[in-house]
Amino acid sequence: MSAAATTEARTEGGVPSLAVEGARATVRLNRPRHMNRVQPEDIPVLLRLLDEVDANPAVRVLVLTGSGRAFSAGYHLGDLAEQADGGGSAGGVPSFEALTNRLESCRVPTICRLNGGVYGGSTDLALACDFRIGHDAIEMFMPAGRLGVHYYEAGMRRYVSRLGLNAAKRLFLTGERLGAAEMLRIGYLTEVARAEELDARVDALAERIAALAPLAVQGMKRALDEIARGALDVAALEVRAAACKESEDLKEGLRAFREKRTPVFQGR
Repeated sequence: MSAAATTEARTEGGVPSLAVEGARATVRLNRPRHMNRVQPEDIPVLLRLLDEVDANPAVRVLVLTGSGRAFSAGYHLGDLAEQADGGGSAGGVPSFEALTNRLESCRVPTICRLNGGVYGGSTDLALACDFRIGHDAIEMFMPAGRLGVHYYEAGMRRYVSRLGLNAAKRLFLTGERLGAAEMLRIGYLTEVARAEELDARVDALAERIAALAPLAVQGMKRALDEIARGALDVAALEVRAAACKESEDLKEGLRAFREKRTPVFQGR
């Protein structure tokens, strides 16, 4: 089966997919007819794919994106309705909160390629990534207050730590829709591009990250996220910093600087 046929089959099947090309991994949401809503059965699949990314030492950057016209419509409202009726989450699967937290803790830097609108819980899925690049026609919308849903703790903490209290209150307490320009202004988007330039901008950022020293980058990513949560593990940071100090990557970086060339890091 060709690569195109494989991609088409996965998209029609609705299951999230993982593709690895060199140092880059791409996780794709594949329910375009339903605006890539995340269904209960998708959560264990996505958790497994993130485990695969973390277990692959060749991967240095992860791109999360969707198929079709939207990034994601958020978590499946049918399951929320079932939980409200006392049925519990379908099949006892891990929660959506567990998924967003797992994405945030991914070993490698993460880029959310916002190919379209981002709504509901998926606004937090994107916010759990380290970078968010979207095209200039996208929008975001947090409907929790309109639905009567009290959002989960980790998501609200992420909103406040990344966007600030005022922006978080605006989104959660008013249900306002924001366009790309305003998403950029409040810091939700890292970059905005024209639709035809989106892939080039994502590729450029992914390549830039993948070319850096992975031990240092991955260690600093972890520390920065811990600092944002007010939970820095200083002892673990010092262990990582010491390992970088003794690494071949540091020696290569210094040699390349002296020789005025681009370093080639091996992650050791």
